[in-house]
Amino acid sequence: MPWQSSQALGVAEMDATHRVFVDLADRLLAADDAAFPVLFAELHAHTREHFENEGRLMKACRFPAIGEHNGEHLRVLGELAHFATSVKAGRLVAARQYAQNLPAWFATHLATMDAALAACLKRVDSLPGKG
Repeated sequence: MPWQSSQALGVAEMDATHRVFVDLADRLLAADDAAFPVLFAELHAHTREHFENEGRLMKACRFPAIGEHNGEHLRVLGELAHFATSVKAGRLVAARQYAQNLPAWFATHLATMDAALAACLKRVDSLPGKG
């Protein structure tokens, strides 16, 4: 799932964070059993920070779908926490299966929730007195 320019939303902060997520997920998919736990922990930590930052952006632009978007973030963080416990115990199979689904989840999330947030941020930035 390498980063593609078509994934850019035109909000530099979001695009930079998404590039890191895509890179980590891509490396996780290719990781051997020795590297997988470290990369999974790195992806989990990055995703937590990523979602916290998007939460701040949603508040900043008074994003109308903040509840739904935050709910999706909480769901994914819960899943990552669940699988992190298994990974720490050396059980990688289920976490690897979960990681296989990340590209499809990310594509949908990016095209729907994150694209809407980016549009909201761009509207706010284009208001008189901004930028």
